[in-house]
Amino acid sequence: MEQQTEGNGIGPVMIDIEGTELTDQDRQILKHPMVGGLIFFSRNFKDRPQLESLAAEIRAERPEILIAVDQEGGRVQRFRELGFTRIPSMQKLARAADDQCLRDVGWLLAAELLTAGIDFSFAPVLDADDAHCRIVGDRSFDADPAAVGAKVRPFMAGMHEAGMATTGKHFPGHGHVLEDSHEELPEDERDLEAVMASDALPFSECIRSGELDAVMPAHIRFVQVDQQPVGFSSLWLQDVLRGQLGFDGVIFSDDLSMEGAGAAGGYGARIQAALSAGCDMGIVCNNRAGALEVLDALENFRPDPASSKRLARMRGRPAIDSWQALQQSERWQQTREWLNSLLATD
Repeated sequence: MEQQTEGNGIGPVMIDIEGTELTDQDRQILKHPMVGGLIFFSRNFKDRPQLESLAAEIRAERPEILIAVDQEGGRVQRFRELGFTRIPSMQKLARAADDQCLRDVGWLLAAELLTAGIDFSFAPVLDADDAHCRIVGDRSFDADPAAVGAKVRPFMAGMHEAGMATTGKHFPGHGHVLEDSHEELPEDERDLEAVMASDALPFSECIRSGELDAVMPAHIRFVQVDQQPVGFSSLWLQDVLRGQLGFDGVIFSDDLSMEGAGAAGGYGARIQAALSAGCDMGIVCNNRAGALEVLDALENFRPDPASSKRLARMRGRPAIDSWQALQQSERWQQTREWLNSLLATD
């Protein structure tokens, strides 16, 4: 199997690896032409120098690959300490911060990742919640959808200042359901009008303001709208997200290994359903056998050039190009000090 070149675009599958170094199998799967992204987890992180070395090693295999991570803050922060600033939950942050502080924290989060060789974080969460949904809760900026939009925009502006694209999740909103879609497929009984007038507001506002570069749909079935879960629904992704809301950025599937994705069938059926519905890239985590099944299912798949161009816009463009330069930045020092003082109140 020949390695894909940059001129051939970015493949539609994001995979993961098990450890802090590449194995021979990792190197082989990275060369698959359908692999266009790799997501890091805590298990891939020992300290900052190791992470930088691993990112460089991956790019030596596939220069065009997108490297991502879930680095939100709070309980979803894969890299803590050892070269990264600990960030509180967005609920705690949003209650304490003004717009400038939110902007500075978004900038810091993005700048720390970019200087380690990571293109983007799957952040921020645009779900409206406080403590209702088991998987959202304090990951949300606010329980009021209108307030989420107002608080998240300066945070996203800071990410952009650092050179990182933004990803809003989980469209059209996960905060109204109780269930965790990692464990089951939640169902929401509201009609389209009710959802668009409430939970979807942060997405529509950020699309309208031009701050949203990518969207990750929820593994939720809105039974009065479509029997397909959102991430497998062309109605949600094409008619509503791209058509009604005018979104022209990247659509990532949520993890296809989650139980909420099982409605589509096996792994091959899941990736086919996600891409057919309108996702630009399907994510397969924590299941190498499932990832291989996905790649086998795409043996004859021909990526859409427009999709590849959208994905290329997710590449990091660091405003600060080294960890040493970032440490010398007054903005980084002051924001880190403020965050440490906020965390000291826990």
